Amino acid sequence: MKPVVNVERDTFKIEGGFAIARGSRTHAHVITVNIWDGIHQGFGECVPYARYGESLDGVAEDIKALAPAIAEGLTRAELQDRMKPGAARNALDCALWDLEAKRAHKPVHELLGFSAPQPLTTAFTISVGTPEKMREDAAKAADRPLLKVKLAGEGDVERIQAVRSAAPNSKLIVDANEGWTADNVEANLRACEDAGVALIEQPMAAGNDEALREITTSVLVCADESFHTADNLEALRDRYNAVNIKLDKTGGLTEGLQVIEKAKELDFTIMVGCMLGSSLAMAPAFYLAQAADFVDLDGPLLLAQDRAYPIPFEGSLMHAPNRSLWG
Repeated sequence: MKPVVNVERDTFKIEGGFAIARGSRTHAHVITVNIWDGIHQGFGECVPYARYGESLDGVAEDIKALAPAIAEGLTRAELQDRMKPGAARNALDCALWDLEAKRAHKPVHELLGFSAPQPLTTAFTISVGTPEKMREDAAKAADRPLLKVKLAGEGDVERIQAVRSAAPNSKLIVDANEGWTADNVEANLRACEDAGVALIEQPMAAGNDEALREITTSVLVCADESFHTADNLEALRDRYNAVNIKLDKTGGLTEGLQVIEKAKELDFTIMVGCMLGSSLAMAPAFYLAQAADFVDLDGPLLLAQDRAYPIPFEGSLMHAPNRSLWG
C-alpha cells in the first residue's frame, strides 16, 4: 500500500488563557498529520503562526498538495527541497521520522545516533498582564526552577520587578515578542540585569533591531522571530548571542538538527522552544533539546487537556515521550 497522508485540525483548551504582547487566546489550534502505509502510522503536529503568514487552512492545503509525492515515496531529504521551512514541513518531517522509527522497530533516538535521552527541565510560562496579576501568577509557580516571563513593552520594568519579588529563587528568562523599542530597550535591559534575568528573547522587532548592535549587557540576547533556519545564523552574530530553535520555524527535526550543529559551531547559546501545542508537537523537540542550554517546551503544561499518551512531567521535569505518542 502506498502511504496515505491524513490531515486534521485539533483544538486544545488552554488552562486559564495565554497572553503575549501580540494578543491573547483561550485555545491552541493545531494541524495533525498522520502518514499511514497500511501497517504503520507516523504522526506529526504543527502550529501555524499568523506572524509568519501562516493559517490553519493554508498549512493544511500545503500538506495535502504534497500527499501524492509522499505516496510515491518522497523522503525526508527530498522534502527539504520540495517545501519551504515552516509549520507544514514540520508536521510532515516529524511524521516521516515517526514512521521511519516504527518501520525500523527502533526508538527514534537510535535513528538519530543519540544515546538514550535524559529528563529535561523546561521553563514554565507566565503570561503578560498587569504587574499585580503577574506577581500572583509567579507566586503560584515560585517552586519551579525556570520561569519564562512574557512582556509587552511599556510597563515591563514593573512587570520584571513584580515577578522577581514573587519568585526570588527561580531562574528567569523573559520574552518581549518584539515589543521593545529603541526608546525603552536599554531601561528594560537594565531592569533585567537588576533582577538577575538570564536571557531575553527577541526584545525588538525583527528587521528593526539595529540598536542591539550598540548595547552591552550581561543578559543573553536571544533571536526568535529574527531567526528561522541555519542560513540565518551568520547574519545574527552582531546583535544576538543566543538563538531559539523551534521546529515550526525550521520546518522540522531534520533541519533542526542542522541548525543546532551550526549554532554550536558559531558559539551561540541554544534554546529549544515551541509554539503552543500538545505533547505530540513537543516530542520531537524533546530529542533536539538534549543538546540545548535552555529548554522551553511547556506547551502541554499550559493546556487543560492533552493527547493520549501525554509526555510525563514531574513539575517542570520533562521525561522522554511514550513511543505510543511519537518516536
